[in-house]
Amino acid sequence: MSKLFEPLNIGTLTLRNRIVIAPMCQYSAVDGSASAWHGIHLGGLALSGAGLLIIEATGVSAEARISPGDLGLYCDANEAALAQILSAIRLYSDMPVAIQLGHAGRKASSQAPWEGGQQIAPDAPTGWQALAPSAIAHNPHEQPPVALDAAGLAKIKADFVASAKRAERLGLAGIELHAAHGYLLHQFLSPLANQRNDEYGGSLENRMRFPLEIFASVRAAVADTMPVWVRVSASDWVESGWDIAGTIEFAKALEAAGCAAIHVSSGGVSPLQKIPLSDGYQVPFAAQVKAQVGIPVMAVGLITDPVHAEAIIAEGKADAVALARGILYDPHWPWHAAAKLGAKVVAPKQYWRSQPRQFKDLFEAASFGQR
Repeated sequence: MSKLFEPLNIGTLTLRNRIVIAPMCQYSAVDGSASAWHGIHLGGLALSGAGLLIIEATGVSAEARISPGDLGLYCDANEAALAQILSAIRLYSDMPVAIQLGHAGRKASSQAPWEGGQQIAPDAPTGWQALAPSAIAHNPHEQPPVALDAAGLAKIKADFVASAKRAERLGLAGIELHAAHGYLLHQFLSPLANQRNDEYGGSLENRMRFPLEIFASVRAAVADTMPVWVRVSASDWVESGWDIAGTIEFAKALEAAGCAAIHVSSGGVSPLQKIPLSDGYQVPFAAQVKAQVGIPVMAVGLITDPVHAEAIIAEGKADAVALARGILYDPHWPWHAAAKLGAKVVAPKQYWRSQPRQFKDLFEAASFGQR
């Protein structure tokens, strides 16, 4: 029996297999609201046979978005647009859908990658003022962010809570909080971005304080049956930056606070990062976190081969593997993985005729019966 295709529990949520579709920004929302593109994109991924689909980084306020095209969940229009997308998905897929809630911090007000990805000036028609733990720009040539004061911190906490409640109303299966890739919660964790001298800066305990407060507020705001977990960057890949030792302490504190899982990525807080890319280059970080906590750990990053993914699970390095660009390139990656590993995978009955003859028993129907 393939370990990759064994069920996994994340809190009260049961995944059919251990393949997770990682959140991937599409830069295609309108004023934070999901567009027709999201229906095509998310709908296709929901038919992939993965165990879980996580919706892209979703801003908890308009100013929390990375770009003007980022998804948001901060107003009734955002909620209604996403409800329409989810309703269509649920007609044909029983794959659980979660959402990643985040705040871009000093990386807000940026262009989409295909437009260059540079900061949009705060006084530009499509720009706004970025906020951060400290008034330190991500790049030296950029407009510095405004350092958050007590009122600003309180507003962000309230924004996370409000978005989490909207996510719950939408019937989403879980909430992932984004504390990775150089966005606001990661900025608080990293000494490269956080140079505060109050209770939120300085020591490791202080730098973890605001991310842990955000987690606790969200955890308290939704039902106990709603799993809430966190995505982390295990290393800044910069000397004197955030590192795996801090990540392990943060993961332990999150577990104690009721976190359902840890999703382990890396990098993003500094343009000085030097990342040694290779297949599964972040898996060792996930393995180190998994050795120190009792909750599920997701590994992500250049995991493209099913045999490699199987080994990661079988060898106990992680409890699930997350795919991002790899599943965009091969939207039926879980089908091909199941065929290679001798497992079964859920696929729409409309597609069953595509099964190669040697894999005639590869597909199975969704539990609720697809229409």
